[in-house]
This record gives sequence, C-alpha cells and structure tokens, in this order.
Amino acid sequence: MENFLYQATIYLGAAVIAVPFAARLGLGSVLGYLAAGIIIGPLLGLVGSETQELQHFAEFGVVMMLFLIGLELEPRALWDMRHRLIGLGGLQITVSTLALMAAAMAAGQTWSVALAIGLALSLSSTAIVLQTLSEKGLMRTGGGRSAFSVLLTQDIAVIPILALLPLLASAPIMLINSDGSIERAGEGGHGHGADLSLVEGLPGWGVTLVTIAAVAAVVLAGIYLTRPVFRYIHLSRLREMYTALALGIVVGISFLMTLVGLSPALGAFLAGVVLANSEFRHELESDLEPFKGLLLGLFFITVGAGINFSLFFAEPGDLIGLALLVILAKGVVLYVLGRTFGLKGRDRWLFTLSLAQAGEFGFVLVAFSVQQNVIPTSVSEKLLLIIALSMLITPLLFITYDFISNQMTEKVSSEEADEINEQGPVIIAGIGRFGQIVNRLVQASGFKTIVLDNNMETIQLMRRFGYKGFLGDPTRPELLKAAGLGKARVLVAAMNDKSAVTQLVAYARRERPDLHIVARAHDRNHVYELYRAGADDIVRETFDASLRAGRYVLENVGLSEFEADAAKRTFYDHDRYAVQQLAEVWDPNIAPTENAAYIKRAQELEKELELALTNQTSAEEQKSA
Repeated sequence: MENFLYQATIYLGAAVIAVPFAARLGLGSVLGYLAAGIIIGPLLGLVGSETQELQHFAEFGVVMMLFLIGLELEPRALWDMRHRLIGLGGLQITVSTLALMAAAMAAGQTWSVALAIGLALSLSSTAIVLQTLSEKGLMRTGGGRSAFSVLLTQDIAVIPILALLPLLASAPIMLINSDGSIERAGEGGHGHGADLSLVEGLPGWGVTLVTIAAVAAVVLAGIYLTRPVFRYIHLSRLREMYTALALGIVVGISFLMTLVGLSPALGAFLAGVVLANSEFRHELESDLEPFKGLLLGLFFITVGAGINFSLFFAEPGDLIGLALLVILAKGVVLYVLGRTFGLKGRDRWLFTLSLAQAGEFGFVLVAFSVQQNVIPTSVSEKLLLIIALSMLITPLLFITYDFISNQMTEKVSSEEADEINEQGPVIIAGIGRFGQIVNRLVQASGFKTIVLDNNMETIQLMRRFGYKGFLGDPTRPELLKAAGLGKARVLVAAMNDKSAVTQLVAYARRERPDLHIVARAHDRNHVYELYRAGADDIVRETFDASLRAGRYVLENVGLSEFEADAAKRTFYDHDRYAVQQLAEVWDPNIAPTENAAYIKRAQELEKELELALTNQTSAEEQKSA
C-alpha cells in the first residue's frame, strides 16, 4: 500500500508541476506530461519497471477519448466521412508502410522484418494528435477532420495488422535456459492460453459470426437499453451512480471487443456514435471527461518514463536521425496525399505535420512482433526508442504549424481576394454571427454596406441568401482602399480574430481620424486594446445579451419592469464609464490580477456601482410612496 501511495504521489506531483509550466510556455499539455515522465524516470530514477504495467492501464484513456469523440459524431456524419476513411486513411497506411519498408530494407533488414517495421511506424499517435487538436480548437478545420479520419482508419487497421504479423514470423530461435531446459523465443510467461476469448478455436466463419454479433449487440444495446437503464439510475438520485454507469458502459464494451479480438478503442468509438443522438450524451461527456484527461496524462507520463536513455546516449545521433527520417518520410507521403485529396494551405500543413510521428499502437505492434518472432529484440529496442522520440517531437511539429500558419495569412488572402468594384458609406469587416446581424439591420434600413471577409464558405453562404460580399483579408490596406475607406462614414470591425480587429482599428484610425469605428470586442482586455487603438464604439459580443438576461432575472425576483429597466440602464452607463477609467490604468504587459492600480480602481468603481443602484432603488421607492 505504501509503495502504491508513493508512486501515485510521484506521478501526480510531476504532472501538477510540469504540465501547467509547459502550458504557460505555450507548449501544450502533452509535452508537459512527456517531460514529467522523463524527469521522474530516466533523469531522477524515482519510478522504474512498473511504468510498463501502468502504460497498459493508462491506454484506457485512449479508449475513453474515442468514446467521447464518437459522442460528437452522428452516424450520418460518419457516413459522410467514408471516402476519407477508405481513400485517404487507407492510402496513408499503405504508402507510408511501403516507404518505411523500403528504407528498412535499404538498411539491411529482411523483407518480413522491414514490412513489420513499416506497419508499426505507419500508425500515428491518436492520443497526442487528438488531444492537441482539441486543445488548439483545430478539430473542426478541414485539416483536423482529415487527420481524424486517418487516425480512425489506423485504429481499425490495427486488427488486420495483428492478424498479418504472425504470418511474417521466421523459424523460432531455440534458447537454452540456465537449468538446461530448451525454450523457443517468444514462449513462456505470457499466459495467452489463459486469456478469455469467444473466438478461440472457432473456424473462420464462426469468428466472423461472433464478431458481427458482438458489434450488433453494442449497437442494439445503445439504441434500446440505454434509456431504461438511465431512468433506473435516475430513480436512485445518487450522482455517483451516473459516473459508475458511464464507466461501466465503456469498460463493458471494451471487454466485449477484447473477447472477440477487436480493438477496445474501435468498440468504444462505435458505442459513442450510437449514443450521439441520445438525450444522455452530455451526461456521459461530463462524467467521463475527468477520467479521460487523467488517464491520457498518465499514458504520456509512462511514455516519457519508459525511454531507454542508456541506449539513447550510446547512439544519440543515429536514433534522433532515424526518428527525424520517419517523420520526414511520413510527412512527404501525407503532404502528397493532402494535395491529392484537395487540402489547401493551412489545412494541408496541419494534416501533414500532425500525423508525421509514430504512435502508441506502434509500441503494441513492436511488442507483439517480438513475441511472434518477427522482429529481433535488438531491433525492437531501437524501434521503441524511435517511436518515443517521434512522439516527443510532435509538439514541436504543432509549433511549426503555428508558425507556418501565421506566415501564410497574407499570401492566402492575396491569392483568393476578390476584385472590389463597389463602395459605400458603411464597411463591415467580418460577416460571422456578429457581423451578419449588423449587416442585415443596416441594409434593411436602406443603407448600402460593403462586406469584407476572408472565409470563402461564409461569403458563398451570404450570396446564396442574396447578400453581396467580397472575399479578402479586411486588414489589407489595398482592399480597404478599394472598398472606399477614404469616403466611408462608418467602419464595423467584426472579425473573429482579436488581433486582426485591433490591427484594423489602429490602421483605420491612422488613415481616417474622422471615421466612426464600431469594433467587436471578445473580452474586457480586448476592450482596452481597442480603446487605445482608437475605436469609437466598442461592443463586447456577450455583454448586451448578458445585460438583457440580468434584467429578466430582476423582473422575476420582485422588481417591476420599469425598475428592472432602470437598473439595467444604470449598470450600462456605469460600465461604459468604468471601462474608460480602467483603460487608463490597464497595462498590456501586466496581467490585471497582478496590476495593483487596476485592482484598486476596479474595487472603487464596483462600490460606486453598488451605491448608484442603491440610490436609484431608494429614489424609486420615494416616488412610489
């Protein structure tokens, strides 16, 4: 018990220290977990061989992650992905395997060993890639969806790969033990015969029938049993029972998939898709999310702790070079496939750089290949290190993507920009959910608007509904000039990108000191930036809606409609005044929570607000008396 508590303290303590530090540096949580594992394992030696056992347990985090992703996908959406799953994913695995196999054969490996190496290295890291895409909000981009399709195909492909590897085995090597007994390599101690299985010993058609029956059972249970079970649990009125049920669903499905020889991750994903339309979907998400995060974090820590640094230090240059060679080879294949399947610009680079590493399933395939006498132990040790190194490099690949993406902004806009042949009194930059309402109101009132947006889909959608817009980056001076910035009366800066809004406001104010600028702010700090940049009217995108909601609350807790409206107006006027006051003491180089002058003035203004609302209530009571 003491040893367990000691190990738990070490793992959790390392995560709590390293992950926030990595996140503050902008490196992401994955690199933080990997660094934590390296520190407590190879560097300090605080953990040892138990990391391999923990890794098998922590891999359940990947299963939970795929279940939660399945909850986000309706079956129709999955059907729509079929071309990417079969075409893009299938080609990635095939071409990457052949390229890496050729490289291994060039290095002197036999074709069977080279094929096993190619298959193991062709798979990418589902855990790292999906976690990072989710953190960075890139899952819904074209590149993110394509990467997810390939990862899902790879998870499915693990099953036939595991079936293929034993066919590549060479004659087993005879080993003489210290007691004189003879043993074949890969035998002994594994206890595979004791593993539970529903398909062991069955003919091929029997295995197929049992497998189909298991998948059908998951689908039917998700459709017909989930609702009554949740209702039964609901009657207990115990919050922990919901968590127990959520865990039971994932664990049970994973166990069933294991019994029929399928991937637990695949089964969990299928169950998530089935439950995507369920009214209990959000309940399941909220119950499983903390477990998924902790288990994935533990998995990354064990990867870092399991790195064989003695072997690494013996040949660091060769191993790093081989890891980079794997990334380069897969990257070239991915880039060509991305271009073939119509991915452009940022999406193509995201697709290429996010999937260029080897993945956690590579550990499984390499270990299985050693057991089946396909890959020699000496080669497997280097392979495991190459896989781990490529996973460690992955966060740097995402940083490279961020750099390339930022550099591509003007180039992409320049190539796609429309020729602007109209001008008007009102220029609206950005026509998303904020700008479209402004545009409809102004146009419906009889005023002409010139709409600029750098999103092709948004512009095309506008045109289908009869509104005209021009494609182009609203921050480009030549486009603003063509749109009539020199003669316009009002500019509305309504883009989604905070920095782009600030940049546009500052440029327009320099060019037209007399122009009236209405700017969309994302939060209070952005308000201060826009205030200094020269915006006349600054609208926080959720402020007015929240103020309206507050008025409804006041009306239903005792105030009359008139009193609630008066309180709303007082709050609105005071907030505008407070923003101007706080903008004077706001410092962009200091966080508001660390800015003493800001905090002091904010507290004073809050007291002034309370006093103003109290005085207003007293005045209303005196009038009514």
